Amino acid sequence: MGISIDKLSKQQLIFFSILFMLISFFTSRFLLSAGFIFFLVLTCFHKNILEQLREFVQNPFLLGMSFLFLIPFFSWFWTEDKGMWMRFARIKLPLFLFPVAFAGGWQLLAKQWRWIAYTFLFLVFAGCCWSLAQYFQNMHLVHEQYLKAKLIPTPLENDHVRYSLIVATAIVCLAVLIQDHISKPKWLWPIALAIFFTIYLHILSARTGLISLYIFLLLTAFYGLFKLRKPKWVVTLALLIVAMPVTAWFLFPTFQNRIRYNLYDLSNVRENKYVQGSNDGNRILSLKAGWSVLQQHPFGVGGDVVHKTYEWYDQNVPQMAEKEKLFPSCEPLMYAGFAGWIGLALYSVVILLPFLQHVKKRNYFFWFSLNLVMAFSLLFDIGLEAQFGVFTYAFIILWYWKWLACPVENKRISSFNN
Repeated sequence: MGISIDKLSKQQLIFFSILFMLISFFTSRFLLSAGFIFFLVLTCFHKNILEQLREFVQNPFLLGMSFLFLIPFFSWFWTEDKGMWMRFARIKLPLFLFPVAFAGGWQLLAKQWRWIAYTFLFLVFAGCCWSLAQYFQNMHLVHEQYLKAKLIPTPLENDHVRYSLIVATAIVCLAVLIQDHISKPKWLWPIALAIFFTIYLHILSARTGLISLYIFLLLTAFYGLFKLRKPKWVVTLALLIVAMPVTAWFLFPTFQNRIRYNLYDLSNVRENKYVQGSNDGNRILSLKAGWSVLQQHPFGVGGDVVHKTYEWYDQNVPQMAEKEKLFPSCEPLMYAGFAGWIGLALYSVVILLPFLQHVKKRNYFFWFSLNLVMAFSLLFDIGLEAQFGVFTYAFIILWYWKWLACPVENKRISSFNN
């Protein structure tokens, strides 16, 4: 009886530690770190740790994710700037520790995973409301700022790239709840919330979140056509996908001004014209710099990738201000910078491994969608070089992995597969 109570207490503590991490993610970096340490203590400090490590090593998906930390970690041997190497290692450490923690035999109840999902959705909803409040306070000024690549303030310390991605994953979360946890008579609130998130993403107009949304909608359309055999449903969804950006153009000045700025920015890129403060222009230059580093150093430069990138800027764009110099804006190029072509190949394998991970057949569509969205987000961004990005990638993927593997306590009344 005592063992059973101990296990139940530990399960509850793990549940609360996850809730604490989620809340801290939106409120405090310090508390997020503290919550992460508490979660690690609960999941890794026990008598069966060797068995847990064995499970970690034998699971290609979990072991693969850890390589996102191990590749830059072992680049210490050919790094000159040990301080910059330490920065990368410190930020990426959760990419190793999270998979180890989730490799444990612990599992939460279906109702606990639901509460985690509800908490996540509430925090995202509250964050969207706060962001929109900033917008409505001075709409005219915000509209003008969108013509200068400045977006509405967002949670996560105004990290609109990561936050827009979080909102897109919240829509996937709602779809999971609709299929497995919410009966059809109660579908009104998740559908209404998904519509709200969709509207918010178009008002915010951060490309990462918007494209992630459309990726999920397109995947849903293909799933409905080839798996569910519901052509009428697919046609409706296809029309909705076409109608949304057209409607957003006429309804939301932020969306319209964002498109106008992007077209202007891309015209400068096509003309190979450097403009100070350019968004896309600076990103394209950072990609050129990263590619140049890979060509010159096929085995990588470790933590010196930043210095080598900046050297390229100094040689090719001497008029570029120091504050506008970016890391290569692409995670594949960052890992190529760490360990050359080998690093790029290993990164590609690691990103593909989740698609091969076994999950319940009925949930594979959501698993595939989530991982495709995450992989896309890293293709044109360096989310794994920042605390919020590392948490977003590692925690959300591993959360869904454990959640989708959890047996549903009560059979759903209705589902997508009906």
